[in-house]
Amino acid sequence: MLGLCARAGKLAYGVDAAEDAVRKGRASVVVMDADAGPNTRKTLKNACESHGARLLEAANVGRATGKDSRMAVAVLDAGMAARVAELFDQEN
Repeated sequence: MLGLCARAGKLAYGVDAAEDAVRKGRASVVVMDADAGPNTRKTLKNACESHGARLLEAANVGRATGKDSRMAVAVLDAGMAARVAELFDQEN
């Protein structure tokens, strides 16, 4: 589903962009890579908790979105964000 979001142009790529999208109210779901470091985890966790966004963790987030070096993405479309969260809940 993240690949579809990427093709639709509905992702903010990278930790800084994801944090910014959450703080501005443009994203309700952030997907963080399982290999993210402690500072990245803290930054995204704090932003999501304070702004009511959901933080999900998955392996190879960058590869799934076509941007290998990215450790996080924020889903900018509400419908797509709901579907990403739904699929995540079904798998876990």
